[in-house]
Amino acid sequence: MGIANQEAIKQFQSLMEQIEEPLKKTFQNVHQGCPNETFLRFLKARDWNVAKAHKMLIDCLQWRIQNEIDNILAKPIIPADLYSAIRDSQLIGLSGYTKEGLPVIAIGAGLSTFDKASVHYYVQSHIQMNEYRDRVILPSATKKYGRHISTCVKVLDMTGLKLSALNQIKILTAISTVDDLNYPEKTETYYIVNVPYVFSACWKVVKPLLQERTRRKIQVLQGCGRDELLKIMDYSSLPHFCRKEGSGSSRRTGTGTTENCFSLDHDFHQQVYNYIKQQAALLESISPIKQGSVHVDIPEPDPEDTNIAKTIECEFHKFGDRNGLANSLNGLKVNGH
Repeated sequence: MGIANQEAIKQFQSLMEQIEEPLKKTFQNVHQGCPNETFLRFLKARDWNVAKAHKMLIDCLQWRIQNEIDNILAKPIIPADLYSAIRDSQLIGLSGYTKEGLPVIAIGAGLSTFDKASVHYYVQSHIQMNEYRDRVILPSATKKYGRHISTCVKVLDMTGLKLSALNQIKILTAISTVDDLNYPEKTETYYIVNVPYVFSACWKVVKPLLQERTRRKIQVLQGCGRDELLKIMDYSSLPHFCRKEGSGSSRRTGTGTTENCFSLDHDFHQQVYNYIKQQAALLESISPIKQGSVHVDIPEPDPEDTNIAKTIECEFHKFGDRNGLANSLNGLKVNGH
């Protein structure tokens, strides 16, 4: 790290030493004993501008307090049938670790329908996954691999991606905004696999619009990406949809549900579910748990990100028109309109 960067971290640290409770308390949950790493993430997200990075972190801490994010892992999504439906329509899982110890987060981007519950439940579920990653998975990986681990890699499966994905733009924009502003620089690399033509056509237009820092993180792999991913992880850590060409990410593949990291029967989801239940039991001894979703305020997205979302929407429409699929777009509700 350069001298200028070290100086920026020192300035950031000096500013953060002046904050008052309860900001200090929630900041501890964010940095997990490694404040400099957090300063580094927020500085990267604001191109090393200390004042902007400081404002971003303060805004994040205030957002956490206002929305009780520190307690979100003690707020289960109930009843169990609803949680199961969310897991079946918001496909995410932990398939293993890279050879360097980074968690491998698998996401079924193409087959996630987000149609079994309100936006609030999906945002709540996503934040719970983020918090479990940051408070449980990453500290555990740090201990296991004997070095500080604060980021993950994500493998996005585009199997099944259709024009109807436009229906999900509102939810995906909300989730993306929460991540960009409150969990910056937590992903080392995004690997995109099982890419259909509709994505390829869209990607060519969107890629030049992205910031260089973001572009470098995204790698679109051929086919299921198995050969490329095996360079950084063992076969046992490959997401199930990367193990065989053409296998896709069906929720019910030939592999057992214990190998399908989207399944509720997978070890990862069992551990998350049990952890939240245990945390809820501790909190319930203080105050009863209310049924219903946790309403989290979604910060305003960056205007640049909004433009990119509009470009994606436009390209999907063009693709539909070119392929005689315009009828499938009739009545489509995008961005809540």
